[in-house]
Amino acid sequence: MRKQSGTTTRAKTTINSAGYREYKNSGNPVHRHVAAQKLGRPLKAGEVVHHKDRNKLNNSPSNLQVFSSQNAHWNQHKKDAAKRGWKYSLTGKK
Repeated sequence: MRKQSGTTTRAKTTINSAGYREYKNSGNPVHRHVAAQKLGRPLKAGEVVHHKDRNKLNNSPSNLQVFSSQNAHWNQHKKDAAKRGWKYSLTGKK
């Protein structure tokens, strides 16, 4: 929730079919917007935003990591799978 002119309003978002929160008016994913704000610049084409805890709805800036490509992102999942197993790597659950 955010304050706007002395009143409290809830951001207009929905959860898409892939399980990510997105803005209703544009369809833009919230996690990509938050990551761009964290970086202080728009995301580049091909950059991928990763949820460190694997919770697609946790869009806290500290939970988001930007990778330069889908390949770099997938390599992180492979590293995690080698340490903790594929279920953890993909879902965050043991």
